[in-house]
Amino acid sequence: MQSPAVAHRRFLDGATAATTFPLHRLKPTPSTASPFSVRMSLREDAPSLAVVGVTGAVGQEFLSVLSDRSFPYRSIKMLASKRSAGKKYTFEDNEYVVEELTADSFRDVDIALFSAGGSISKEFGPIAANCGSVVVDNSSAFRMDDGVPLVIPEVNPDAMSHIRVGSGKGALIANPNCSTIICLMAATPLHRRAKVLRMVVSTYQAASGAGAAAMEELELQTREVLEGKRPTCKIFKQQYAFNLFSHNAPVLPNGYNEEEMKLVKETRKIWNDKDIKVTATCIRVPVMRAHAESVNLQFATPLDENEAREILRKAPGVVVIDDRATNHFPTPLEVSNKDDVAVGRIRRDESQDGNYGLDIFICGDQIRKGAALNAVQIAEMLL
Repeated sequence: MQSPAVAHRRFLDGATAATTFPLHRLKPTPSTASPFSVRMSLREDAPSLAVVGVTGAVGQEFLSVLSDRSFPYRSIKMLASKRSAGKKYTFEDNEYVVEELTADSFRDVDIALFSAGGSISKEFGPIAANCGSVVVDNSSAFRMDDGVPLVIPEVNPDAMSHIRVGSGKGALIANPNCSTIICLMAATPLHRRAKVLRMVVSTYQAASGAGAAAMEELELQTREVLEGKRPTCKIFKQQYAFNLFSHNAPVLPNGYNEEEMKLVKETRKIWNDKDIKVTATCIRVPVMRAHAESVNLQFATPLDENEAREILRKAPGVVVIDDRATNHFPTPLEVSNKDDVAVGRIRRDESQDGNYGLDIFICGDQIRKGAALNAVQIAEMLL
């Protein structure tokens, strides 16, 4: 049987059970480096980049997405903690040394992609912006700050229209929470047509949202349970394999947990509507990668399911999987390591009169579109 580490690498890349891939394009430099081949994305007239938290799962995905989309850059700094400094990696056939993140790291950096946790972002994000860098931050550190755009490029690009690379002024731009991004990719096209008055969201969130260690523990627990052993419970403090439970975010005095309130507050900010009614219940499910969400929508004006389906088919970054005849609808496996968010189970809400309500089911890769891809798309808008 494969070790948890091998299984983790396979699932993190969205591979089939019969295929094993390296974790990402970011890989250790071999002892004898081959001659460099220069990619078209490496250009003297392009911005300089920094990736903060480059050795983490999302940091590695940043590099994968940058390469996949041939993002133009003249230089790239790989930044991480002192513990990781000195490691050598190959990216697009060139060797890079991971540097320790310090206050001096952002000199001559045009765009800085951050995925190193909220405390690091709060400390170094403003420093980078003061150095003239445009920071795209994947943490929750600045999402609800006035004056910091919270952006999904397909949803509210105008929120960052005043920010440009090369203007001489640094800035902070926040990446929304992964559940918010996945939800609003599908809900926003319908909101534009019929105006959502109330949205009820139930999420089914994968282990990868809690990091590589959670994925490895889920795989380990699965083996242990099948072998009749007591499961190892270090990450979530309870059995994850063959189980599901309320999201592990801290529970607030109102009874909602922080993950649920992120979805509520971020939706209001992104849609620029303080009156929109949003409620959420977030659940961890024993899935390796990609979140799923059941969303109920109440509209101000009628919208029937057929028109909704056509709107979603035309929406950028969305794919419709809605085959009732074969009972084929979105699944986490189908969207793992994919850019698009999938939506299906599109049907009229029978509990509401007329065509004022819809139910939809959404799946999206929260490491890809829910984090790294969204951040790189924001960076593309800066060019």
